Amino acid sequence: MSEDLLKERFKKYEALKKLGVDPFGGKFLKDIFIGPLKEHFEENKKVRTAGRVTAVRAMGQSTFCDLRDETERIQFFIKKDNLDEKSWQVFELLDIGDIVGVEGELFKTKTGEITIRARILTLLSKSLRPMPEKWHGLQDVERRYRQRYLDLLSNEESRGIFRKRSLIIRSLRRLLDERDYLEVETPMMHPIPGGAAGKPFKTHHEALNLDLFLRVAPELYLKRLLVGGFDRIYEINKSFRNEGISTKHNPEFTMLEVYTAYNDVNDVMDLTEYLVKTTAQNVLGTLKIENGENIIDLSHWKRVSFAKLMEDSFGILPDDEIKVWAEKLKKKGVKMEGKDISRMQIIHIVAELIDPGAGSKEGGKTVFNPVFVTDYFTELCPLAKKNKNNPGISERFELYVGGMEIANGYSELNDPIDQRERFLEELKEKGKAATAETIDEDFVLALEHGMPPAGGLGIGIDRLVMLLTGQPSIREVILFPQMKSEKTKP
Repeated sequence: MSEDLLKERFKKYEALKKLGVDPFGGKFLKDIFIGPLKEHFEENKKVRTAGRVTAVRAMGQSTFCDLRDETERIQFFIKKDNLDEKSWQVFELLDIGDIVGVEGELFKTKTGEITIRARILTLLSKSLRPMPEKWHGLQDVERRYRQRYLDLLSNEESRGIFRKRSLIIRSLRRLLDERDYLEVETPMMHPIPGGAAGKPFKTHHEALNLDLFLRVAPELYLKRLLVGGFDRIYEINKSFRNEGISTKHNPEFTMLEVYTAYNDVNDVMDLTEYLVKTTAQNVLGTLKIENGENIIDLSHWKRVSFAKLMEDSFGILPDDEIKVWAEKLKKKGVKMEGKDISRMQIIHIVAELIDPGAGSKEGGKTVFNPVFVTDYFTELCPLAKKNKNNPGISERFELYVGGMEIANGYSELNDPIDQRERFLEELKEKGKAATAETIDEDFVLALEHGMPPAGGLGIGIDRLVMLLTGQPSIREVILFPQMKSEKTKP
């Protein structure tokens, strides 16, 4: 950025102050947004609106300026004879990027463009730095994420994504409210991390001299509410995992969790399909979404068995011993490191190798349908009920669309004895001892008071927004994604 441009803007800033004009204004009664103003145009109608100046075009003794707010763009017409003296002084010191209030009447130019004939021009905020890329959008991807405000200012597509994000969340909330679900809030700081696998962020409460963890999931607190007598609850929550960053992962992310008493995993799959399909129809007006070379078709949903995929792909059965697993995987060319590999590690290795999101070809594009992957091995599901006919698998699903996991859910485990044994087995796998700091005894105690059978659902809001807006990276749908410090960049 040119130092001369900065100096010129600061000179105008000083000149405004000398004229008695506050460069950063004050309250302005904006009667109408620009979008509705244009939609309900009336010749010579007096209007009072405000926004940011995005272009200035001088034409002899007259000037046309573009004014934009969050809804639309309109031009206003400036001529010295039409303005009072103070407004003209403000105009002479105007820059692209300044935020102004405009009062005047509407008319149409010879080309039919709706325009405000400005009578009063009020400076509301002086832009001391030039706007980016002449309003054609930032080209530097990293700068777009670090300085999202500039991205939003210059990129209508980016603004549109976040409008849709808001509408998606609004739709989910409304659909659940209509079914008499109660929205609740649970703690974000936990004494014991739990409810999902993931490395937590650790913090410390000074007054209580207590180590706490940012939640990896709200699940265990929401289940306590089922014990307490709420039958239908949901929370749209922030969760945190101290892990890697990728196109599908951000350490701070948004989840929708829903719990329904007296339901099971099949009811949860039905609810998931209803929420996603109806939200897509509400927000997009279609169930077919184009995403580059792919098409996401939400009109047809499939169900496949993880246990069957494991058997068909690798010959692995739920009750096979670890040694048998390892032998079968090696025969299929799967490489494993370490001598004492655990059953859980093997399951994760295999899960990465199985792609439940394979699509079909249609007109040169790949069409993906949502796929519920069911019948996960019990070792992967410490909080889900076992299948009554086959204890080696659980009543759990994960929803994949185009190879990306969007949601998961299960029949909730409500047996406190089984739950404690699962916690202990999980600790044993990790090589940790069972202590008050590693097992949530209060949660087990809550289950001992009786939790009704229930179905639980978790939908990744960020990934759902990626899906419905056709975005390839989670950073495109999070307003302020986590970034590496610029000081630590190589």
